[in-house]
Amino acid sequence: MTKIGFIGLGIMGAPMAANLQAGGHKLYLHDRKNPPASLIEGGATVCTSATEVAKRADVIIVMVPDTPHVEAVLFDEDGVAKGLTPGKIVVDMSSISPIATKTFAQRINALSCEYLDAPVSGGEVGAKAATLTIMVGGSKEAFGIVKPLFELMGKNITLVGGNGDGQTTKVANQIIVALNIQAVAEALLFASKAGADPAKVREALMGGFASSRILEVHGERMVKRTFNPGFRIELHQKDLNLALQGAKALGVSLPNTATAQELMNSCAAHGMSGLDHSALCQAIEMMSNHQIAQSQS
Repeated sequence: MTKIGFIGLGIMGAPMAANLQAGGHKLYLHDRKNPPASLIEGGATVCTSATEVAKRADVIIVMVPDTPHVEAVLFDEDGVAKGLTPGKIVVDMSSISPIATKTFAQRINALSCEYLDAPVSGGEVGAKAATLTIMVGGSKEAFGIVKPLFELMGKNITLVGGNGDGQTTKVANQIIVALNIQAVAEALLFASKAGADPAKVREALMGGFASSRILEVHGERMVKRTFNPGFRIELHQKDLNLALQGAKALGVSLPNTATAQELMNSCAAHGMSGLDHSALCQAIEMMSNHQIAQSQS
């Protein structure tokens, strides 16, 4: 049994922590809201600060929205760093800046502790089913210690390279996901405007070369108009901002990523920041003055 600290128990963090608890590990929890009662009933201990979590746990997992949140959790006066002792491992499973990640890792390493950046893909569905893809940056030694914990939360687990490489991989993932959502939205809107049943079009495409997880899951959301968040538009906006900032720093052009970001910006401007990122289709619908029709069958 490993003593695991878990900080950030939102849509993703809560089911991830539950899977660790189901695996027989002792949890020490901290969140700005009250942690889920089910975790407490299962034996988890609620801590008053991130510092207390770090004092009591051997592996400290952070799962919060953005780079400034991670920095605050780690280095504020009541942060993780204040409670660390040599040999502990900090694992950031948030999706944040690769550049900032390298700095955070250096600061944690200076305390004689290990640091892994281990962002995830798979959304709320993957978090609940323990099928997340986990992209890891850090040392082989720390990865080897934490891998059994990763295996309780995910299926496709890869040590990509050193600190920052996990976050770089997640940014690449978010580029691909955003552009696929845009492609599916445009295809289904085209089909709907042409008079075809988009649900049937989606079903047909699922058997061909255009088949994808995005077409399967997010295409269904578009047809059924179910945009309750698995992954919010505002979070994907943040990730694409990281991609475009990184592209500028590297001197490369990401034209289609920029277009996808503008579509998400349009959704946000119309009050949709809290909707699932599949709602990106609504930006294209507004431009076309046509909504993807629900199934006619």
